[in-house]
Amino acid sequence: MGKVLRLVLDVLKPHNPSIIQLAGELSELKGVEAVNISIYEMDTRVENAKVTLEGTNLDYDEILKVIGENGGTVHSIDEVVAGRMIIEDAETPQDALS
Repeated sequence: MGKVLRLVLDVLKPHNPSIIQLAGELSELKGVEAVNISIYEMDTRVENAKVTLEGTNLDYDEILKVIGENGGTVHSIDEVVAGRMIIEDAETPQDALS
């Protein structure tokens, strides 16, 4: 199987731990080179976060474990890039319709 180089996850997490702490823990995993977490929705008990990870060989099971240990749940996998290099989405005619 090819190496996973980027994952973009939709994560529901409690307010604590902070995204600073969660990003730090995720960045310590083997193969992770960068982590970006953005909060896009918040209510009284939880927050929805977009979690982007890039690296040389991301281990999804280990990432899930860290998120779960911090009280989070992955709602969806919104993007995956695998192979030998990272490519960006190519624009298609369907993109212009939305």
